[in-house]
Amino acid sequence: MPDRAAIVTGASRGIGLALAEALAQEGYALTITARKPDTLEQTAERLRADGHEIEHVAANMADEEAIKSVVDHHRERFGRLDVLVNNAGVGIGGAANEHQTKFVDMQLDVNLRAIILFYRECIEMLKAAGAEHRSALVVNMASMAGVSPQPWLSVYGATKAAVIAYTRAMNKELSGEGIKSVAFAPGFVDTDMADFIKGTIPAEEMLRPTDIAEALRFLLRVSPACLVPEIVFSRPGELI
Repeated sequence: MPDRAAIVTGASRGIGLALAEALAQEGYALTITARKPDTLEQTAERLRADGHEIEHVAANMADEEAIKSVVDHHRERFGRLDVLVNNAGVGIGGAANEHQTKFVDMQLDVNLRAIILFYRECIEMLKAAGAEHRSALVVNMASMAGVSPQPWLSVYGATKAAVIAYTRAMNKELSGEGIKSVAFAPGFVDTDMADFIKGTIPAEEMLRPTDIAEALRFLLRVSPACLVPEIVFSRPGELI
């Protein structure tokens, strides 16, 4: 059994990859997951080539059984869980009169429901880590859209606001058992998920995935007495 282990969802690229790399560099054994098997395997092989201990499980975060499989594989391989990063997410814009039910459901399932299910499936391992060192950590990826909702991203923003609310509830429920939860709420980050806005906001003016990873490194270093419930990442001059 490793000294520390973590799960990162949506880990094959972008913010998830940056968070996975940070955890691996900090000495965590990792289970990484993403929807596309080929991309995920390439990421896993790259991390292994750098000497890191990696399990990878392709999974659709809208599928309850797939989520259970990710956790089962992690438990069997590593036997413990100190950090859970619920990063996977999807955003589909649309006006109020144009929302397609399948896209509404997809955003609710991936952005919110999956986080709830991961807590449920991981709770015993998280409690064990919390009992051991009082600093089990769950990072839930929210968004600036959950802090300052925007038109045409209304469903996405609603799911991310719900992530923030759920994170606060989990701190009230679980922090006494040594499990800290934090919502990350970044503005536009230079990833392919933000390609739709790069004609308006140049990529060089966006946040970097490494900015988000640095926040995770900070959280790994604070004392058990320090709980940070939410971190908002904004660009200079951006209204929050």
